[in-house]
Amino acid sequence: MLDQGLKSQLKTYLENLRHPVELIASLDASAKSAELKALLDDIVEASEKVLLRLDGQDARKPSFAVRAAGADARVTFAGLPMGHEFTSLVLALLQAGGHPPRVEPEVIEQIKALEGDYSFETYFSLSCQNCPDVVQALNLMSVLNPAIRHVAIDGALFQDEVEARKIMAVPTVLLNGQPFAQGRMTVEEILAKLDTGAAARGAAKLAAKGVFDVLVVGGGPAGAAAAVYAARKGIVTGLAAERFGGQVLDTMAIENFISVPHTEGPKLVSGLEQHVKAYEVDVMNLQKAAKLIPAKAAGELSEIVLESGATLRARTVILAPGARWRQMGAPGEEQYRNRGVAYCPHCDGPLYKGKRVAVIGGGNSGVEAAIDLAGIVAHVTLIEYDSQLRADAVLQRKLASLPNVTVITSALTTEVLGDGEKVTGLTYRDRPTEAVHTVELEGIFVQIGLVPNTEWLQGALALSPRGEIEVDAHGATSAPGVFAAGDATTTPFKQIVIAAGDGAKAALSAFDYLIRLPAEAKEAVAA
Repeated sequence: MLDQGLKSQLKTYLENLRHPVELIASLDASAKSAELKALLDDIVEASEKVLLRLDGQDARKPSFAVRAAGADARVTFAGLPMGHEFTSLVLALLQAGGHPPRVEPEVIEQIKALEGDYSFETYFSLSCQNCPDVVQALNLMSVLNPAIRHVAIDGALFQDEVEARKIMAVPTVLLNGQPFAQGRMTVEEILAKLDTGAAARGAAKLAAKGVFDVLVVGGGPAGAAAAVYAARKGIVTGLAAERFGGQVLDTMAIENFISVPHTEGPKLVSGLEQHVKAYEVDVMNLQKAAKLIPAKAAGELSEIVLESGATLRARTVILAPGARWRQMGAPGEEQYRNRGVAYCPHCDGPLYKGKRVAVIGGGNSGVEAAIDLAGIVAHVTLIEYDSQLRADAVLQRKLASLPNVTVITSALTTEVLGDGEKVTGLTYRDRPTEAVHTVELEGIFVQIGLVPNTEWLQGALALSPRGEIEVDAHGATSAPGVFAAGDATTTPFKQIVIAAGDGAKAALSAFDYLIRLPAEAKEAVAA
């Protein structure tokens, strides 16, 4: 099942097992069960501390449980955890075998302190780069707390179950049979939903923090670069982010980050986080900014009010809130979000195998999505507002070669249709003729660009008509001591490498601002 390279890596990883681990398989006569049996045999061969039992009685077949030998089974994989989920499998083995997790001690204690009965089920796809974070978080929680159990289910393999439960996006998490969450979540985010007192405790700790020399708002490439460059100057640096990594976490293939020929979003974000934490940066993750109170004059403090109610104070602020997927704004879009309307073709595409879907948008993202989906679904209809596609020529040629793709240009999507539970089609208006047409389908993937996350900055500083933060050549905004970087600014060309450069420039500008403050202003701020 595993090639020699993976077997060698697995053997090395499993040398970290501290005590025996049992795999309890539930199999039938299917080809997938045979594949799973081969995978489990390879795992057993890699370590004498891993034992395999074939007497599992799970109703889902193929599936297998992972447990410390003799303990209760609390982690189960339904399907073959390969692709992006192979790491989840390796971590489950190590954690069940007593290898300490790379999680802050206070997080471990918070998990162990949870009371109640928690039975989680997560539906994932093997091509989903967002799913492993959720699977790994819930697996870890299950290993640490006997009141928690988790089953990770390959939605593509258990299609009947997916349709019966109306799962139309991954990752989808159920708790005790009821919807709990959708989308990427870290263990801290899951804990915040379960431990209702955590937010208040966290807000109190944040409010007690001192004054930062530089406070970065946003944890994407711009924010990470700004934090690193500021910290390297030896000044007090903080970083508050709603989600460290931002939009990059949802990016599949990255092939234009100079010196890195190919990587994936989550891998790049992991590198960014490690780099930031290598310096003395106070990283405050899962903190959404709600309001900026800028300094009234140079040398005074600016404040960031968080959604939790806590307020952070800083001599300079670097805004890097990034952007999010732009929505169509058509009737029915919000109603059927995650019930046929999706924004991540890599994640959710496998759930639409053999079905009809539409892609909205004819830029690079839209055409790439249509190409990827064409290999999975029955038919793709690509709808573009402009009179021609805007994607690179090489992508357009590839798209034109696919027999199950229809391209419609000069078209505006006017409504998402559904039966109350899921998408059944869409209507679009032909712009030259004004004629309205209906397309019957089961899924709609929206790929029409980004919108800046700047609504909370209205009235605090100058924004462009598109809502972007207006900056000058130094990254300075209209507010004294406030700088900005990345996709949320008026800087043209929204690219990862440009955002990172923007962040570095903003940090250097903030440092320059600080050292040029008059001595009396510095003393007033310090007081």
